[in-house]
Amino acid sequence: MSRKQLSRSGGDLTRLGTDDTGATMLHLDMDSFFVSVELLTRPELVGRPVIVGGRSGRGVVVSASYEAREFGVHAAMPMSRAMGLCPIAEVIPPSHGLYSSYSRQVFDLVAEVTPDYHQVSVDEAYIDVSGAVRRLGSPVQITSALRAEITARTGLNASVGIAGSQVVAKLASTRAKPAGQLLVPLAATQAFLDPMPIEALPGVGEKTQEGFAKYGIRTIGDLAAVSEDWAARVFGAHGHHLWHSAHGRDSHGLDRQAKERSISAEHTFGADVWNLDELEHELLRLSDKVAYRIRAEGKVATSLGLKYRLSDFTTLSRSVTLGAPTDLAIEIHEALRPALRTLRESKAKGVRLLGVRAAGLMDFSVSGRQARLDEPEHSTREAEVALDDVRRKFGTEAISQASLLRKPPRED
Repeated sequence: MSRKQLSRSGGDLTRLGTDDTGATMLHLDMDSFFVSVELLTRPELVGRPVIVGGRSGRGVVVSASYEAREFGVHAAMPMSRAMGLCPIAEVIPPSHGLYSSYSRQVFDLVAEVTPDYHQVSVDEAYIDVSGAVRRLGSPVQITSALRAEITARTGLNASVGIAGSQVVAKLASTRAKPAGQLLVPLAATQAFLDPMPIEALPGVGEKTQEGFAKYGIRTIGDLAAVSEDWAARVFGAHGHHLWHSAHGRDSHGLDRQAKERSISAEHTFGADVWNLDELEHELLRLSDKVAYRIRAEGKVATSLGLKYRLSDFTTLSRSVTLGAPTDLAIEIHEALRPALRTLRESKAKGVRLLGVRAAGLMDFSVSGRQARLDEPEHSTREAEVALDDVRRKFGTEAISQASLLRKPPRED
């Protein structure tokens, strides 16, 4: 990594040092992933402002090239606003399957380095290389080799933060962008964190930032300077967690089991179902049930599964890797509906049971969840969260997306 790159990313190699002993936690983040994948087949657009997203209706920005970001364009921005800021941008509709394919290639390479990683989204992961140091070299050497191999195999660039904890590694990767790596030696952790604005910490939103500002806490160093008891007393469990983050400490270890955990719901019909509309209605009801449980745990899912049992008890399953993590019933339903339709069209038997499974669970606060392409300003998320309040008061079966949005047709 050049000194120019370090300066641009906010790092200073001389100030931070070069001792990577114990800095075995990496945060890998692909650079402008969705745009970069699209540009692999559109090399003539490299170096120009490019936006991936939906242009019609209330479409939003999924990803923007660094050239577009210089105009103020960013992910989740309404496309109308983005085009107002950067009217010369080239807008590309998303190619969802393509992103999953390249994501698998990237994380197949990560798995060659170590199985100890937690994939946060389609283009981001925490990687613990402590078990690979003896075999592959120091954390910096491992990072350099991994980034080079990703570029050689996929044509894409990754930025990586190298530190002693997940929270510091994530902050370092942000400052390593684009196409760089930044080491934060253990001894330099607090010096690295202290000058940063408090909102740089994962989990500090606008309201939390305003709450801290009332007490004069505007930087990470300000929070680190107060006592742990005070932070917990004034801001509760969240304040306690953020206080530890301000000292570069993780509140939990790497969630290596995230991909193995799942939340599921299924329903056995009283009589075999043949009607596709009725099956889709049940899929929506099950998606809503699963989404409610995901949100209740403060998680998002990165992959989904559909269970489809026929009248003769033959059980089929289909899986979907999401382009972006979700905790919304509508997105789960839309992702699984094509698989449901394909199964119904290809199998000439009634359906006895339908099931939905959400896997690859991770904390919402670190998921980097991006808005849907057609998500309005007052989002679907707000509507689903509002339904959660009704469920908590009157029971989980009191209301659902299925009862509000759709009704099964009558059988002829």
